[in-house]
Amino acid sequence: MVRSALHQRSGAIGRGPRRSALVAPALSVVFGSLLSTLPIVSTAVWVPDVGFLMLIAWRLLRADAWPAWWAAPLGFANDIITGAPIGQSVALWPAVMLLLDLADRRTMWRDYWIEWLLAVLLIIANAAFTWRVAAWDGAQLPFSAMLPSVLLSMIAFPLAAGFAGLIDRWRLGS
Repeated sequence: MVRSALHQRSGAIGRGPRRSALVAPALSVVFGSLLSTLPIVSTAVWVPDVGFLMLIAWRLLRADAWPAWWAAPLGFANDIITGAPIGQSVALWPAVMLLLDLADRRTMWRDYWIEWLLAVLLIIANAAFTWRVAAWDGAQLPFSAMLPSVLLSMIAFPLAAGFAGLIDRWRLGS
């Protein structure tokens, strides 16, 4: 009996989080931003902002995945990678984190549909902000041209949330 207690077990009991547990959420957001560099040629804007979707998915899944100030460097990385004007995501992503902190304090409970509604509202706000910044830059783009991207982002959010959940289970060792 004593020897069996000394035997190394392969179960989840006694295992802690993986060494990359702190950086895995941030790396998944940066990887989502890197997906925008795929060589896809199109005349319309229809590709969702996967980095933003992963940021929302991680924040709704775990409020403690990273501190709120990490949103600014992640937004800077997104601006650099996607070619957006520097400061667009740097300003928007911390504001999103603060809004989600406020939603956490105001709601007693959230289910899947409320989280999806929050994500949809934030996706629309992101698209409107991006459209407004592009208009300030001189782009003559009607907002209706961004609707395919917004709709695809709304549909893709559950996939991003599921992917964040898979990474979370992996990083916590369960």
